Order: sequence, then structure tokens, then C-alpha cells
Amino acid sequence: MELELELTKEKQVEVEVGTEMEIRVLVVDDSPIDRKIVEGLLKRNGNGCIKVIAVDSGTKAMELLRLNKQKAEPESPVSNEINIDIILTDYCMPEMTGYDLLKAVKNFSRTIPVVIMSSENEPQRISRCKADGAEDFILKPLQTNDVQKLRNYANKSTKPSELKSGIKLKMLSHLDLASAMNIAERKQHLSRVVMVLKSSSLDISPYFPLACKLALLFYAMLCLSQLLHG
Repeated sequence: MELELELTKEKQVEVEVGTEMEIRVLVVDDSPIDRKIVEGLLKRNGNGCIKVIAVDSGTKAMELLRLNKQKAEPESPVSNEINIDIILTDYCMPEMTGYDLLKAVKNFSRTIPVVIMSSENEPQRISRCKADGAEDFILKPLQTNDVQKLRNYANKSTKPSELKSGIKLKMLSHLDLASAMNIAERKQHLSRVVMVLKSSSLDISPYFPLACKLALLFYAMLCLSQLLHG
């Protein structure tokens, strides 16, 4: 019963930890109004799990990600100290467009998802961005369902070696509980075998065949070995 209660508690912990995983979104838009609208939408519909970092240009995004200080090496990881999970950038910006930022990011790392947003629905522009690695092309103004899309893209891009601590915690807790249950069952089973051996040695030893007693002894040693090495 205690183990069942502990299992229930572990499941509750898994749900709580899983829902608290933070997603860090880098919003890039030269319009202060659009930045505020996007930031507000993400925070209102992110269940408290979305952290927004907003900048007003592609150049500042490059500085934040430290891309302007690195040499282009395809597939090399981006050295971003704040660990950005996803980039949401406007397409039309002065000096450096969202498309330019997309190419710069993908030139350094294919693992960071980039989503382009624009108020202009141009098929050629959309196709070009997606062909060069954009996860999606979203039309302004952003909607509530777009927030869930961003979360899905961010979670999908996470590598096994970069799993959030919450997932690691859930796995370790579950394994520890399973190990405890196996040890408890083995101890209980071993105690039954010991009782049988004691009974055979006290009560029926004059009548019990020697081969059967040896078999029971071997079985007890096997259970003990599994307990010590399990």
C-alpha cells in the first residue's frame, strides 16, 4: 500500500514538473507596438511558462546570441548564454530583415527553431523562408493558437542531451521507485524461502530427500545473488 501511495505521489510530481518547463522566446521586431502585442499574447497564453526577451533589430538579436563574434561553421552550436529556445522574428525590418537573421542563425546552428511573422501574405516570401529552415511563417496579428505552435516547435527542437531538468527528474524518480519495488518484492520472496528451509531442517529433515534440500538451498542462494546484484 505504501508503494502504491508513493507511485501516486510520483505521478503527481511528474505532472507538476512537466507543466513548469520554461520556454525562452526571443522576439525580434522593429515596431515597439508589435513587440508589446506579441509579448503580451505570449505571456497571457503561456501558462506562466514562457519568458520573452525582446529586441528591436536583427543586429541586436545577433549580439544577444553572440553570432556576430563567431565564424560561420555549419551545424556548430550557437553560444547563447541565455539559452534561447525559439526565435520569433518579423520579416520586414531595416538593415537586417527577418530572412537575413534566419539565414545567419541557421548558418551557425540548425537546432534553434526560427519562426517568421509578417503582415504581408506573399507566397514566394513564405516558400523562401521555409526552404531556408524556418519552422513556420505566421501572419500578423498573432492568434492564441499560434502560441501553442511556438511551444510545440520549441519542445520538438530539444535534443536528448539538452532535456530540461524536469524531465530528468521525472525519469530518475520513476526509476528509483521501480527499483525500490523490486527490492521489496525480492526481500519478501527471500524471507519465504528462508522459512521453508528452516521448516525443512526442523520438521521433515529425517524424511526429506537430500536432493530436494540441495535444490532449495541452491534456489535460496540464487535469490540472494539477485538481491545483492540487482
